[in-house]
Order: sequence, then structure tokens, then C-alpha cells
Amino acid sequence: MLTIHHLNDSRSQKIVWLLEELETPYAIVYHQRDPQTLIGPPALKALHPLGKSPVLDDDGQLLSESGAITQYLLARYGHGRLAPDPAGPAQMRFLECLYFAVSAGMNPIMIKVYARAFGLTDSPMDKAATEELERGLSYLDALLAGNDWLMGDVFTAADVQMSFIPELAREVGAAGVHPAIEAWQARLYARPAFHRAIARGGPYSFAQPV
Repeated sequence: MLTIHHLNDSRSQKIVWLLEELETPYAIVYHQRDPQTLIGPPALKALHPLGKSPVLDDDGQLLSESGAITQYLLARYGHGRLAPDPAGPAQMRFLECLYFAVSAGMNPIMIKVYARAFGLTDSPMDKAATEELERGLSYLDALLAGNDWLMGDVFTAADVQMSFIPELAREVGAAGVHPAIEAWQARLYARPAFHRAIARGGPYSFAQPV
């Protein structure tokens, strides 16, 4: 049995959503952030040295990092669903989107989070992060222009993973104006599996109306 260690208002919500899209049986262990510090509980550090969520437990083997978990679930339980043909022309964009969501897309957001935490809002570092984030959002908007999903007319796990970027960009006050992203988010939030993930994983404050 798959078990997901799920922290509220974190990217582990995307893994719960992915599991719902795959209709793969799983259990959840719930973890809650400290209401003051927003830091995850000590139980996560006791579980895995990184102390982060999500952590996937597959029959006693643990895997952290949402990008790695996504790729593992698709390879082990996807049976070709939610991913393009590995030998097809869309595979390179698919992989780029999966990892943009946890690297180049997330880096400027985290810089802005730390700038806010240490009283450096509007510092040169914060402004540079805003510019870098806008570059990433503009790229995402261009990928979606004229398309329903990142891979064109086919919904994939890349849409699930990448959805975290504009959500957090809005949270740090740097979402900008990107009509294609906003229309895409409306389609994402209309998916039945998204609503099942909220029902199973609990409230998700980043999914604000668009």
C-alpha cells in the first residue's frame, strides 16, 4: 500500500491530487504546520532526514521530493497515463515542466519568501527574484497560449506539478497578469480529481478563485 505523508498547504497536495488522478489506492498520514512559524512538525524529520513533505512510503521504502515522487508514481503505477509517449516529441517538454516546477520556477519564490522573513522586501535581491519569477510565469503563459494544457490538448502530471508555481506567485504578491495561466487554473480547479484531493487531503488555501 502506498502511503503519502502529507503536510497541509504544501506541495504534497499535488501528490495527493496526482494519486486521485491515477485512481491508485493510498493512505494518508497527516502532518500540520506550526500555526505561528508555519514549520512542519518534528515527526517529519523523524521520518526522513530532509524533514520535508511530501514523503512517499511504498511498502517501507521512503522517497522525498515531489518531482521524484511524481516520476516514480508515473513509472510504477501510471501504466502510460498522465504522461506523453516517452519516445514521442512531447517528452522533452514534459520533463522540463516537471522539473521547472521544483527548480527554476520555485527558486525565485523561495528567495522572495526568505526576503520577506528577514525584512528584505523590496531589496535588490527581492526585486531580482520578482523579475526572475515574472520571466518564468511569462514562459508558462506562452506554453499555454492557445492550449488547454501544457502538452496541448492532453492533461498530464506536468499540469499538476506546475500548478504550484502561479499559486505561490500569487501568495508572494508577484503573480502578474497572465490570462492563459488564469484560464488554465480555472480548468485545473474544475477537475473532479482536484476536488477529491481537497476532500481527502484537507483545506488547501493556495487554490484561490481565479
